[in-house]
Formats: sequence, C-alpha cells, structure tokens
Amino acid sequence: MRSLVARHPLASFFTLAFALSWLAWTPYVLSENGLGLAPIRFPVIMGSTQLLGVLPGAYLGPILSAFLVTALADGRPGLRRWLGRFLKWRVSWRWYVGVLLGVPLALTLTSLPFSGGPHLPAVTVFGVYVIGLVFQMLTTGLAEEPGWRDFALPRMQPRFGPLRGTLILGVLWGLWHLPLFLTEWGGPDVQPLQVVEFVVAATMISVVMTWVFNRTRESLPVAMILHTSVNNFMSVAWLSIFPAANGRYAPHIVLIAFAAVAVVLIIATRGRLGYRAETPASHEQLTAA
Repeated sequence: MRSLVARHPLASFFTLAFALSWLAWTPYVLSENGLGLAPIRFPVIMGSTQLLGVLPGAYLGPILSAFLVTALADGRPGLRRWLGRFLKWRVSWRWYVGVLLGVPLALTLTSLPFSGGPHLPAVTVFGVYVIGLVFQMLTTGLAEEPGWRDFALPRMQPRFGPLRGTLILGVLWGLWHLPLFLTEWGGPDVQPLQVVEFVVAATMISVVMTWVFNRTRESLPVAMILHTSVNNFMSVAWLSIFPAANGRYAPHIVLIAFAAVAVVLIIATRGRLGYRAETPASHEQLTAA
C-alpha cells in the first residue's frame, strides 16, 4: 500500500477524498433531506441541516485523505511541509486586507446589474459577517483546503503546469460536490446546467486561489480566507446589501465575478499565475516518484 501510494500520490488522494466524502454523505443523500429514500431526517442546527449532513463528509474527505497520503508517500518530512503551509500566517498584511476586502468588492460590483442598487446593511450584519467568517474557516476552510490547495496544488503545478494543473484541480473540486446537489444543500429542483455552472465557477475561483497561493509563497491561511469569504459574503451579507435581488442570480454573480478576475490574471501572468518552479530536489520530493 505504501509503495502504491508513493507511486501515485495524486490519484490516491483524489480517489480517497471522493470515496470517503461520498460514503459519508450517503445517509444525507438518501434521507428526507435528500432523495427521501430512507426514513431519516437530519436535525436543524443554526438554521440548516448541513452542519451534520455535510460537514462530516467534508472532514473525512480532503483533509483526512491529504494527511494519510502524505504520511504514506512522504513520511514525516512530507507532513512537516504540509503542516508548514497550513501554519504559514506570516505574510504581508496587504494580502489579508486585499482578500478580505477584494472578495466582497468584486461580488458587490458584479451584483449591481442584477440587484437594482445596493443598500447599507444594518450594523449587526457586520458582526454576523465576522462571526460567520471565523465559523467558515473552522468548517469549510479547514475541512477542504488542506487537501485541495495544501496537498494537491503543490504536486499538480510541477506536473501539469500552473494553469493546466489549476483547471484540472478546479474541475475535480467542483465535481466532488456532486452528491450534495441531491440534498437541501443544492436547493430544490436542481437542473444539470446549474451543476455545470457550479463546476465552472469552482474552476474560476481556483485560478484566483492559485495566484494568491503562489504569490504568498504557499500560504494556506490566505487561500482559506479567500474561499470562505465567497461563501460567507453570499450567505450572510449579500441579501442584506441587495434586498431586491433574486436569489437565483447568486450563482451567476459568483461565476461572472471570478471569471473576470481569472481571465485578467491568466493574461497578466501569461498563465504562470505567480508560480515559481521548484528546485529539482524539491520537485522530486513532491512528486514522490
């Protein structure tokens, strides 16, 4: 097993991440909160069934798979590198400000044609937004990004190149969510086009995240803040700022905003997305031939 994983760390990671998450999500999909095939109803916690329906599968997938594959393929040195990116908070304050303000700004500007004009939200919304961001970091960010950006991206960029590796990762990241579209997470009456739009949006977000990850010299916390800022703004602040907006436009807004930024970054960096090639020794360690 160790030899197999060492020869194929990326394939092992994605296979394990998908299998563990999808298996853990099966009760939620079959429950009355999903397809209704099993007499199970998940409890509502903090206004949603997703905390117990979605989060366990998220934790059992990317982060656990990244830990297991790294331990088997690279041993303790690999785990130290993996954990080092996770703990890399010491980057310029400009990155934190840029991400924390840039994501809401981009989504707000993109929302203007769909909303009829912004409104100043109540002061309480800002407090809820901060609390929601911390909560998202401890749930969505912690569950997913140690796998997608901390484990997979540093291995995919040397192998496929920064742009192609990011596009592959983005598609896989989007497809990982597929079973959830059969539950309350995906909303009622989900159409195939909505799933395609979600996968494309995830890919565009991945392009921006790769650029941020590379430019901060592989700081996972900044990438996590970017990811969770998208979720948090659209779920906590968006309707308060745009009360007249139709909720069905929300996925379009995310896609348009990040597609525009992604195209600019691809053109400006000529597809390099801030990537600097590893030294031969580091590359050999990462690919674990």
